[in-house]
Amino acid sequence: MSEPKYFWEDFPVGETVEFGRKHVTKEEVLEFASEFDPQPFHLDEEAAKQSILGGLCASGWHSCAMAMRMMCDGYILESASLGAPGVDEVRWKKPVYVDDVLRLRRTCVERRASKSRPEMGLTKFRTEVLNQKDEIVMTMEGWAMYGRRHPGAEAE
Repeated sequence: MSEPKYFWEDFPVGETVEFGRKHVTKEEVLEFASEFDPQPFHLDEEAAKQSILGGLCASGWHSCAMAMRMMCDGYILESASLGAPGVDEVRWKKPVYVDDVLRLRRTCVERRASKSRPEMGLTKFRTEVLNQKDEIVMTMEGWAMYGRRHPGAEAE
């Protein structure tokens, strides 16, 4: 692998960036739901219309997976990513319907250098998933670990 484009130092607190584009197809919604979340409003159009959701929509877990793909394509695969210790919070704000077009907005809300591992820094992101109407359909907040360009250097 070549030198990463993004290191811990490249995610300053307060920075907000938007990226990604994911068209949600009926086939993907049905495939994901049949395998991982077989609730009727994710699998059956008529049941979905009769539900509180009003139409066939993606599982929240499918929304998380689509967000992860956009994050990988948008920056993670070009970064010195060391994984993540977990996600603190996920909120599904609005249903993600078939034919929605999603994108991400990522804000760095906190970061710190690791005390025990000087080659690593931790970054807390708030990620919003928006649809084509600019509605926030999902939010996620959690920490990620990145290699540092200058291990052990004084953190800004």
